[in-house]
Amino acid sequence: MIGELYFRFEYPVTSAQLLFAMLGMGVTLRISDFVEIMRFPKGFALGLGSVLVVSPAIALLIATLLDFSPGLTTGLILVAAVPGGTMSNILTYFAKANVPLSIALTAVATTGCLLTTPLVLQVFAGSAIGAQIEMPGARIALEIACFLLIPLAVGMLIGVRWDARRDEIAKVFIRISVGIIGLIVMGSVSADRIDATAYASTILIGIFGFCCVLFASGFGLLRLTGFPARDAVAAGIETSFRNISLALLVKASVWPAIAGVPDPFADEVFFVVLFYGSVAFLVSLPPLLIHRRSVAGSAGARDSGS
Repeated sequence: MIGELYFRFEYPVTSAQLLFAMLGMGVTLRISDFVEIMRFPKGFALGLGSVLVVSPAIALLIATLLDFSPGLTTGLILVAAVPGGTMSNILTYFAKANVPLSIALTAVATTGCLLTTPLVLQVFAGSAIGAQIEMPGARIALEIACFLLIPLAVGMLIGVRWDARRDEIAKVFIRISVGIIGLIVMGSVSADRIDATAYASTILIGIFGFCCVLFASGFGLLRLTGFPARDAVAAGIETSFRNISLALLVKASVWPAIAGVPDPFADEVFFVVLFYGSVAFLVSLPPLLIHRRSVAGSAGARDSGS
């Protein structure tokens, strides 16, 4: 029953989930967060390059090396094509890393994805998609504007109007978004669309490894160019923790689920997106805790020294 309902309403459900997620993110943002970019021009440029260019290239390389099917390859590149989500900012805050840099990367990558997401999909996933489907770049861009950018702007206006209650309002929107994710997972499981045992271990390891490599690329790029750990951790989290809500919307729009009509390609895209979302937190958690403890230890040492 739940599975059949999900098939019928996959697109509006995923659209609503993204809308509430972006409203919540918008409430937490201020115009000053965009101005913060000027404080980190080099770090921002490197971090954004890692998110928009390095990530899809890594996705294509891993998919090629592990001989992924077209559906799995497209799913991996779809994850790489979307920007970071609100959770990346929250995790960066918990890690005691550079929150303004994280917010700046999320905000600008989110705004820019109106153009970058369709472009990345077309450039990097075009060969995988092949003749199976024509990538509707204009449609994806329109949906990004309607369900991502406009709710983000509305959320920012709500934050300005009720500044003292920003956190409270944001929590309501984000909790609704998380609740809808739960419905998506329940519907997908009921419809037998999420079954990790149906995939070879090399595929699961490949997706997990992709997430690890993304974090390492974002972190390493800034560390190798002389930036402090707090900046590198922020870039690593931003690079590896993607806006799965947007990826689900693109999937539902381009490859919609149809009851009674098997579509292995679409199911593989869907599986990669959800499985990646489940492992991203696991990948980010260890470096997050290490950096948090390091900062706390440094603060304790300074206090004892004084």
